Amino acid sequence: MSFSPQHLVIAPIVIPLVAAALLLFFDDRERRLKATISMLSTIALLVVSVALLRMAHADGFVGDGRVVVYLLGNWPPPFAIVLVLDRLSAMMLLLTSVLAIPSLVFSLGRWHRAGPHFHTLFLMLLMGLNGAFLTGDLFNLFVFFEVMLAASYGLMLHGSGVQRVKAGLHYIAINLAAALLFLIGVAIIYGVTGTLNMADLAVRIPQISPESRLMLQSGAAILGVAFLIKAGMWPLSFWLPTTYTAAPAPVAALFAIMTKVGIYVLLRLSLLFFEEVPGGTGFGSQILFIGGMLTIVFGTIGVLASQALGRLAGFSVLVSSGTLLAAMGLLEDGVTAGALFYLVSSTLALSAFFLLIELIERGQDAVANVLAVTMEAFGEGEEEEEDDGEVGVAIPGTLAILGISFAACGLLMTGLPPLSGFIAKFAMLTAVFNPDGFGQGGVITAAGGWFAAFLIISGLAALISVSRAGIRAFWAPVEENVPRVLLIEIAPVAALLAMTLFLTVQAGPIMRFMEATAAGLHSPRSYVEGVMGAPRVEREQESGE
Repeated sequence: MSFSPQHLVIAPIVIPLVAAALLLFFDDRERRLKATISMLSTIALLVVSVALLRMAHADGFVGDGRVVVYLLGNWPPPFAIVLVLDRLSAMMLLLTSVLAIPSLVFSLGRWHRAGPHFHTLFLMLLMGLNGAFLTGDLFNLFVFFEVMLAASYGLMLHGSGVQRVKAGLHYIAINLAAALLFLIGVAIIYGVTGTLNMADLAVRIPQISPESRLMLQSGAAILGVAFLIKAGMWPLSFWLPTTYTAAPAPVAALFAIMTKVGIYVLLRLSLLFFEEVPGGTGFGSQILFIGGMLTIVFGTIGVLASQALGRLAGFSVLVSSGTLLAAMGLLEDGVTAGALFYLVSSTLALSAFFLLIELIERGQDAVANVLAVTMEAFGEGEEEEEDDGEVGVAIPGTLAILGISFAACGLLMTGLPPLSGFIAKFAMLTAVFNPDGFGQGGVITAAGGWFAAFLIISGLAALISVSRAGIRAFWAPVEENVPRVLLIEIAPVAALLAMTLFLTVQAGPIMRFMEATAAGLHSPRSYVEGVMGAPRVEREQESGE
C-alpha cells in the first residue's frame, strides 16, 4: 500500500512509543545517547504536529475544517479503533510538542541524571497525551489515560526525596481512584448504548428512551467526575498544589498540560454527546460553571496565601482550570474561542514559570525566606540606620535575566497588557459583554457578569501575589548567593516566553483559528459524519492490484 498523508495521524503515538522502547536497550549510563534519541523524537513530534495542524486546518479560516479519520485494522466504523484529527486535537498535539522540547532541554541540565529511565518515562507520557487527544472511542481513551498516568507516576517520583515521595504516593492514590470511576462510567455508558465510539454515541444518545436516560446520565456523571479530578475542579483539587510543587521542575512544566487533558475531554464529550439531546444543551453545564467559579475562588485564595513560589504556581494552575471550566459552562461560541486562546497562553506561561522557579530558588536561603515573611507580618521592630555609603547595589546579570523572565510570567498570569494573557482575557470578556458579536451588544446574562467579575478579581489577586514574590526574590539586598544558571536551563524559559510573544503578535490569525475550532465544537455534525462515513481501504489497493 502506498504511503498516504493520513498515516501521519498515528505518528504522534508511534514515534514516542518506538523511541521509548528503543531506549530500554541502552544502559542508563549512556545518558548522552539516550538524550539524543529523546531529543530527536520530540523534534520529530513537533514537525509532525505542525503538519497535522495544517492538514486539519486545510480549509483556511472558514468552513468546518477537515476531519481526518484513521481506521486501525481497516475495520469499518463504529467497530474500528479510530484516531480522529480535527482542529482541537491538532492544536493540543502542537501544544504538547511545544512544551515537550523546552522541558526536555531543561532536564538535560541535571534532572535526567537524578534517576533511572527518565527519557523512557518522558516519551511514554508524550505517547499517552497524544493518544488521549487523538482517540475516537472511550475505551482507548481509558488506555491512553492510563499510559499517561503510569508514566507520570514515575516522573513524579523521579529524584526521590521525602516530600516528593509523600506527594507522589498521594498523587498515585488519587489517580487510581479516578481510573476506577472512569471504568465504572464507561461500563454504564456501554451497557445503555452498546457502543463506545464517540461519534456513534453522539448518534445514539439522542435516541435513548426516557427510561434509560437516567442511567446514561449517571454513567456520564461518574465519567465526568474522573476528568474533573484531573482538571482540578474544587473540591476535587486538594491534591494538585502539593503535587505540582513537589514535582521536578521539567516534570511540573509538562504536567501543566495534564490538567488540560481533563478540560479537553469534558469540552469534547459534553458538546459532542449532549448538544443534540432533546430539551438540553450540553450536559452538566451549570455544574461546570459553578464548579469553575468555586475553583477560581479557591485558587485565588491560595494564590494570595502562598509564600513559596511553588505553591503560587500550583494554585495558579487551579485558577487557570477554574477559568476554563466556567467558560465551558457558559456554552457560548465566543467565550469558548477566547477560552481556547487562554488555554494555550496560560499553559505556556505556567510551564515557563515552573522552570523559572527552580532557577530562582537556587539562590535563596530557606531560613532567610522565613525571616522575611515574619518581618513582613510583624515588622522589623527598629528602623535600620542609614548608610552613608554607596546608594543601590548593582544587580548581577543572572538575576537581571531571571527578573525579566519573572516579570514576563507575571504579566501573563495576571492578564496584564501587552502579552497574550491580556488578549485571552480580553477575548473572553468581549464575548461576555457582546453575546451577539463585537460591537453588537446584546443581553448580558447574570452568569456572564459573575464570570467577568471573577476573571478580573483573580487577575488582581495574582498581581498582588506575584508582585510580593518578585520583591522578595529580586529587590532584597543581593548577597553572594547568586544562582548558577546554565544556558541550557534558561534557554527553555526564554523559548516558552517567546511563544507567548508569538501568540501576541499573531493574535488575529490565531484567534480566528480558535473561533473556527469553537464553532466546530458547538456544531459537531462534521465530526460525526467524518467518523461514521470514513471509507475503508479497498483490498485491491492493499494488494497493489
